[in-house]
Amino acid sequence: MTKLSAQPRRSPAAWVVEKLSGGAVRVFLIVVGLFWLVPTVGLLLSSLRSTRDMNESGWWTVFTEPARLTVDSYEKLLENGDITDSLVNTVLITVPATVLVVVIGALAGYAFAWMEFPGRDWWFLAVVGLLVVPVQVALIPIAELFGNLGLFGSILGVILFHVGFGLPFAVFLLRNFFAEIPRELLEAARLDGAGELRLFARVVMPLGGPAIASLGIFQFLWVWNDMLVALVFTDAGSQPITVALQTQVRQFGNNIDVLAPGAFISMVVPLAVFFAFQRQFVSGVMAGAVK
Repeated sequence: MTKLSAQPRRSPAAWVVEKLSGGAVRVFLIVVGLFWLVPTVGLLLSSLRSTRDMNESGWWTVFTEPARLTVDSYEKLLENGDITDSLVNTVLITVPATVLVVVIGALAGYAFAWMEFPGRDWWFLAVVGLLVVPVQVALIPIAELFGNLGLFGSILGVILFHVGFGLPFAVFLLRNFFAEIPRELLEAARLDGAGELRLFARVVMPLGGPAIASLGIFQFLWVWNDMLVALVFTDAGSQPITVALQTQVRQFGNNIDVLAPGAFISMVVPLAVFFAFQRQFVSGVMAGAVK
């Protein structure tokens, strides 16, 4: 008579995972997500109300009087030259800083992953070490350097600062992702006569698309929402939207009729970028989790 094999004991972690995958937990997470959206909805509705209405009541009263919604605040905002110029400056800062970090980081990541050169591991350790350098430590020295070079107060100076501090993370991320590419695939491409640049463009870049998209989203959001670096390195003619909104604060109160629509516009652009590349971002995160 054969004995039935005892079922293996389930670990506490497996029991917790099973309980957390239930429908009640999903409902709870949806409620939490909606709760986190309340400030965003409140900002949107506040930007669609008149200054008088905002001073007299809260934004939630709009549900009882939806006819009082207006776009006058957005019209006033677009007529404000400082705000419109700052939006253009934000684009001029964010797009080059993102593209340069992605391109240079991808090239350096491929070199550290698959190319042999003297001191490769030591150079990579130096790059990793730069990840622990806080931005605040470098503000004064780099401000003095930019002042001597004539870059202080210019858009180019802000771009170079963001590129310099974005590259260590970019190189670290992409190098680790590229290193997981099967060596046989690269060797087959080399046997077909592909050089390093062609190999990088035709094989590595398509395979690294999810990681590159994730890096681009992170860099774009960081630069677009930055205020500290822009507040230090820009002047009145080169300030981005974050600094421009801060300067719109009145002496005896908040200029809510400008701040609300301006803050919402500055928030919509990174949200649109995130949702546009959401599929690639999720693919990159899942690929990193599997590997």
